[in-house]
Order: sequence, then structure tokens, then C-alpha cells
Amino acid sequence: MKSNGNYDWKFSTVGGVTRVNIESGQDILHLDELDRKLWTALSCPLKNLEIDEKTMTMLDTNGDGKIHIEEVVAASKWLTSVVNDPELLLKREAFIPFSAFNTSSEEGLHLLETSKQILENLGLEKDNISIADVSDSLAIFAKTRFNGDGIITENSADDEAIKALIKNVIDTMGSATDRSGDPGINTDHIEAFYQALADYTAWKEAGDADKDNIFPYGDNTAAALAACMAVKDKIEDFFMRCKLASFNADSASVLDVSSAKIGEISGNNLAASTDEIATYPLARVNAEHRLPLGNEVNPAWAVAIANLKKLVLDKEFKDIEYLAEEQWVSVLAKFNAYNVWMAAKAGAAVEALGYDATKNILAENKKEVLLDLVAQDKALESKSNAIDSVDKLLHLYRDFFTLLTNFVTFSDFYSPEKKAIFQAGTLYIDERACDLCIKVSDMGAQGAMAPLSNMYILYCDCTCKSKPGTMTIAAVVTDGDVGSIMVGKNAVFYDRDGLGWNATVTKIVENPISIRQAFWQPYRKMAKSIEDMINKRAAEKDAKVMADANTKINNAEIPADGKKPEVKPPFDIAKFAGIFAAIGLALGLVASAVGGLFAWLGLHWYHWVIMFAAIILIISGPAMIMAWLKLRKRNLSPILNANGWALNARVLVNTKFGATLTSIAKYPVVKTKDPFTMKAPLWKRILRWFLVIVCLCVAVYFIIPKDKRPSCCKSSVEQVEEVVETPEEVME
Repeated sequence: MKSNGNYDWKFSTVGGVTRVNIESGQDILHLDELDRKLWTALSCPLKNLEIDEKTMTMLDTNGDGKIHIEEVVAASKWLTSVVNDPELLLKREAFIPFSAFNTSSEEGLHLLETSKQILENLGLEKDNISIADVSDSLAIFAKTRFNGDGIITENSADDEAIKALIKNVIDTMGSATDRSGDPGINTDHIEAFYQALADYTAWKEAGDADKDNIFPYGDNTAAALAACMAVKDKIEDFFMRCKLASFNADSASVLDVSSAKIGEISGNNLAASTDEIATYPLARVNAEHRLPLGNEVNPAWAVAIANLKKLVLDKEFKDIEYLAEEQWVSVLAKFNAYNVWMAAKAGAAVEALGYDATKNILAENKKEVLLDLVAQDKALESKSNAIDSVDKLLHLYRDFFTLLTNFVTFSDFYSPEKKAIFQAGTLYIDERACDLCIKVSDMGAQGAMAPLSNMYILYCDCTCKSKPGTMTIAAVVTDGDVGSIMVGKNAVFYDRDGLGWNATVTKIVENPISIRQAFWQPYRKMAKSIEDMINKRAAEKDAKVMADANTKINNAEIPADGKKPEVKPPFDIAKFAGIFAAIGLALGLVASAVGGLFAWLGLHWYHWVIMFAAIILIISGPAMIMAWLKLRKRNLSPILNANGWALNARVLVNTKFGATLTSIAKYPVVKTKDPFTMKAPLWKRILRWFLVIVCLCVAVYFIIPKDKRPSCCKSSVEQVEEVVETPEEVME
């Protein structure tokens, strides 16, 4: 079949769906001609897949975290242009022989030359290059002075002074990560550093030019301002309280701290109540509007006021004991020029270097030296990119065909000897191994989509001591029976690397597993209902008996000898054995009546078989039909869709294929006797033999012809018929 071109595609039916075959280099070469409607997947996520994530990242050219058809087609065109034989891509090898490069292509020739240069730098002599070689070459390249990324490190400089300068830039302006993994700087860091140096130096020089006005307290100006700011709000609050007291004399007691308020905390450890005391006024309100600076100040603020007095007030007002509001305002005004200068501060990033260091760095002017080192590093950009291209080529050469067999087609999934890239490992649980296990990235999406798959799914949280965090998997049970699987059951999950994880079932999506399971399901439900009913009745009876016994004990009079009356034992379920025997006898009578009815109707033994089969069909038939309908529609697509895939076709898992995805334990015939097997009670063995004898009698009754039956096996009607003579016999 031809699709969007002249190429003749081959198709096959895989998993109940017709899919295009990708099985030759020519198929890869003409991938751009394949109609998008014929691709199995339209996109897939980068993560949680069993394929090198680095390869997937290389394919994700738009960086959206998913691989799209356009990106796969672009990779196929590039690969087939630099490799001379696309059939080599089917080998999935981790190395490329030099003979495989397409030297007629300019890019292919450049990649070949780069590959040879890599091996020469490594001191290797061979006719192929591998992923391991490129990884080693990157490590060696990262240790050189320059690596083409436009970022220089301390290792990029030979001069110790330049190394120190690069460290200063990193410490003040931040860094960028070099290809080697070390912190480094680029052109932007250098330009910003020298601009900050110039701004900071100019700002400091402006302060030095008007030193007397800007620094009223000399080198202690900053500390003096900090001392003022520490008590500014509290001092202004004190003066306002004094003004309000003058405005309304009656409010003085309210504005001041009351004895009652102090009394509330007097019972506490006052040394630990500093925060509470600090909320009280700074000092007692007074008519003079003067703030005392000695012992009369609030003790929680005593240290701060003493520091203010030492750094500022003693220098402005000699031997001052009380501070007036006018004096306080004049003190704050002296900091106006300093505040304006501080607001204009620039180049703060380099302040930590110190003023003298910034002036020296500017004077030495090594900016051009740093920029020249960056230029030398950038000059190797093409060589660096060429190594990256070789690395990309090697990863795609190895993994691209694997991606195609899990993207364009799902042939790896349906191949018995391979596993799809979304199969994370094997879950061992309840005597079975489930190979269809998928890592879950979004449980919310799984909850909405998974029921649409018609699959029996176990969601498990997995933990491993050697790996941090928790991994959630969806394990699909495709064969066998439910068994004892339940939420909370522990299991073991082995990933594709063979590492064991402790797994716990956290959620189950129930759907039919097999026709066999569906056949027995109604009987199991019926048995479960009967068991629950019997347990409920027995519990109710036991509770009633115990309640009656307790009532009798509580109401009974205690005899003179002090002994309590005997209490009847509680209900014993074993007493029902006689009832069950009676029920069995009744069933036997009913069976005898039915047998007589069959004999009267002239029915034969096979009618019993037909009737029994009909009953079985009525009970199990609907469940089996529903199971068959669901099993033929088991589709993996909803589960993958919830994991971020955009699938374009169904991924069916029929019963035959499902049997290969879940293997069940098979035991040999054991001839030795279990020494701990419990012996059946005598009444059960008698009942069992009784039923066997009844069945044999019934079989004899229906199978042996009437004229050959012994008299004990003949019905009363037949015996009468033998005794009564016919009219002809009477005449004779």
C-alpha cells in the first residue's frame, strides 16, 4: 500500500489491529511519507520509559517534554543522511564503524573527522567510535582551559591574579555552570561586575567629597543612625502621650501605665516578661514633656536609650539627663544628608570586596583580559558542538529503531522475546508473575481512564532501600484468577535492571481476567453470601444467648452458700450439624421424588445431565458472556493515555496474548502425603459415602434395562406389572 508518496508499505495484523511494518532501512528512509493516520502513537512522554532519557531529550527539539511525529521524522531524515546504509539502524548497536559514515554528505564527513579526532585525543586506535568513547572525550574536554560554551572558570586562567579576579566576579555577581560542571562567568557577568565597580566607587567618592555634612558622627554615623532608629517610634510615642495629657488632664492616668496592669504580670517571672513590658510607655507621662534618660526610663528600653545617649545625645548635649522633643527633632535632622546619600547607593553587589579593593580592581583594569578569555573559549564552539553531534548520532544510532517499534508500531510489545519501552518490570504476587507493569505518573488521570481499559489492574506503591522516594506502578493481571488479591497485600516488584522493590497494593480496578474465572464467579458470590448469612445468624444467636444468660445471672438470687447459679454455655454452631443432616435427608427425599417423576414421565439418565447442564448455563452463562465481551475488548490505550501518551490506535490484549503477559505457578504432582492434613469428621465421611451409594443406585436404575434389573432396583409399579397377568395370559 502506498501512503503520501510512491513508497510501497507493508502491513500486518498485530494485536487485533492492522499496523504498518517497520522492518527495513528503507522503511526508515521513507518514514516521512507514512500517513500520520497509520502511526500507532502520535506522541509519547520522555520520562518513565525503559529507553535512555538522554536519547529522548535529544529528540525533543521543542523542549515540551514529549516526542511528536514531526520530531521522529526529522530524526529519521538526519540519521539517514549521515549514515550511508539505513539497514545498520536495525542492529541497535552502541558503536558506529567509520565505514558507516556517509562521507558524500558534508555533515557526515564532518562527523567522521570529529570522531577520529576524539579517538586521537583519547589515544585510541580503532575503526569505530562508541557512546563510551564520546562520554570519555567529554570528560577530558571539560578539564581543558576552554570548551566552547562561552563560560570561563578559574581553570581557564594561567595567572593567579586573573584566577582571583574570576573568583571575585563569581562571589559578587553569581555564576553560570560551565560544561565541566564548575561555576564560571560569561560576558554578561564581566560587564555587570565592572559596571558595579564603577558605580560603587563613584558613590563612595561622592560621600568623601562632602564628608563633614554626610557623616555628622564620623565613622560612627551608621551606628548612630541605627541607635536612633531603634527607639524612634517609642520616643515619638512618648512625646505624643505627653501632648495628649496636656490637652486633657483627665487622660493622664489612661495614657500612663497603670499599677493594675503591672499587677497582672507581677506574679510571673518579670525577667521573662520583657516583651510585655516593652509595650508599656517609654517613661511616665509628665507636664514638662521631657524624656528621662536615666533610671526612670522603661527597663525594657534602658539598654537602647543608653546606647542612644552614648553615641548621639552626649555628643550633641553635654551632660544631658532629659531629652526635649525639639532636641530629638534636631538630632534626626542631622542625618538627612546621610540618608539622601545612602538612598543613592549604587554597585552594592561589590561592596563586600571593600572600597580599597574596588578602586584597585578598577585601576588594574583587567576587564579586557577576561573578555579575551571568553572569546578564546567561544572560538571552540563549533568543535564542541561537533562532539555533541557525534554523541547525538551514537544515541540515535542505538535507540532510534527501538523507538520506532514502540511508536510507529507496537511490535516490541507484541513480540514474545522483547518488552515494550513502557513495560517497567515484573510484579510477583499471589503465585503469579505480571509482566505488564507500567510506571504511573498521574494517579488522578489513571482513576479516570483505567476503568475504560476493561483490564484487571493492581496499583502498587513501591519502595526500594537503595533508591529514594516511592514509585507507583500499574500491574495488569491478564490470566488466572483473582485468588487472594486484595488492597493492602504485599508483593515484590523487579524492575528491568533486576532491582527488587517492596510493593503494596493500594487500589484495584476490577474486570474479568478469564472465562474460567467468570464461570466460577457466581458460585463464589453465592458461597460468600451464604457464609456471611450463616456467620451473621450465628453471631446474632450467640449474642442473644449470652444476653439472656447475663440477664438471668443479674436477676437471680445468690444462694445462702454464696455460689452463683450455673450458666448455660453460649450457642455452639456445632449443634447445627443435626439440622444440616436433616436438610440433607430432605434433599434426598426431594431427589427421590424427582427421580420418580422422571420415571413416570419416561425420561432417561441423560435427561438428568441435560437438566444439570441447563442449570449451570443459567447460572454461569451471563457472567461468562459478559466476561467474553470484555476480554475481547481489553485495551491498553486508556492506561497509556493516562500516562501522557497520545495513541492513534487500539492496543488490544486478547486472552491468548494475555496468557503470555501473566505466568501462573505450576506445581508437579506430589506423591508424598501431607502429615498435617486434617482428617474429616466421621459424619462427613458417612455422608460422603452415602451420597456416592445413592449416585451409584441412580446410575444403575437408569442405565440397566428394566427386564434385567434386580427386584430391589425395580419400582413398585414395575413389580405390580410383573405380577398382574395380561388378558391373553388369563384366557390361556
